[in-house]
Amino acid sequence: MMWFTRPGAQRWRCSPAPREVRDFHAGLPGYAPTPLTELPELAAEANIGRLLVKDESERLGLPAFKALGASWAVHRVLQRHAGPATLVTATDGNYGRAVARMARLNGQRAHVFVPEHVHPEVRAAIAAEGARVSTVRGSYDDAVKAAAGADGVLVQDMGWPGYEEVPGWIVEGYATLCAEVDEQLGQAPDLVVVPVGVGSLAQAVITHYRSSTATPRILAVEPENAACVTASLLNGAPVTIGTTDTIMAGLNCGTPSGTAWPFLHNGLDAAITVTDEECARAAADLHAHDVHSGPCGAAPLAGLRAAPRAELGLDETSVVVLLSTEGRTANPRGAA
Repeated sequence: MMWFTRPGAQRWRCSPAPREVRDFHAGLPGYAPTPLTELPELAAEANIGRLLVKDESERLGLPAFKALGASWAVHRVLQRHAGPATLVTATDGNYGRAVARMARLNGQRAHVFVPEHVHPEVRAAIAAEGARVSTVRGSYDDAVKAAAGADGVLVQDMGWPGYEEVPGWIVEGYATLCAEVDEQLGQAPDLVVVPVGVGSLAQAVITHYRSSTATPRILAVEPENAACVTASLLNGAPVTIGTTDTIMAGLNCGTPSGTAWPFLHNGLDAAITVTDEECARAAADLHAHDVHSGPCGAAPLAGLRAAPRAELGLDETSVVVLLSTEGRTANPRGAA
């Protein structure tokens, strides 16, 4: 296990996401807030007051939260590009499928690059949206490089110097998820636990809470085999690491997003790594309570269980929200 903590992160402040993002999502066909499910038995196990799971197993007709960022980013991109376009991206699965879906709904083409470890059923689901799918030998980072060099309009959720606007739009899209949590809970939680790949969702959570009067702690969770954010936090600067296979396929990323890094560096209270075995147990326990999370979605429960309780300020009155980012059908490798 790798563990990082930053005292004082709750005091860091940034600007909020644009207000019009929520209105945009509310106008999309099929939009509805996803459930915030309370799990009292797991709260008792953790010796906290309340434990709730934001269940993203069904979001705008797809089995993951990624449609929020993809829909807003595609909307903004197409405002800039008149006429037909090919939207290009790289993915470990859910994000690429969301871009392909939004391209199809907007009458555009999509070309999606996937690393070789992506399950054939995931590739097939992306292709079923009408996208061209190209498999890249190597890692997620290799797929991103291939997408960045392809013909078309890049709609990537990872930023780097010179490519920052579109990743920022994707993060803005995820703000809707955070707003729903606050409305459903009726108060700010004491701790939000978020799974991390390149860090875009964590950036959105940090942006939401570090731009308001609410000051929950924020805990990032990564696979021990792909802990680029935790390694970077411990290093004090972004690093690229080698990754190996993990059931948390959507978190199998070797480099933090450059646009997310300042938010992660300044606004995260803590980060922790978990094993595939810990994640599989968490997924099984959530399933037993009728929350059908995939491995990435179950990682926050595994991280909460592994984290040093005292360093997160938790006690028997604490309210904790876990962000379950995908359903079990999103990643066939993780399905029981």
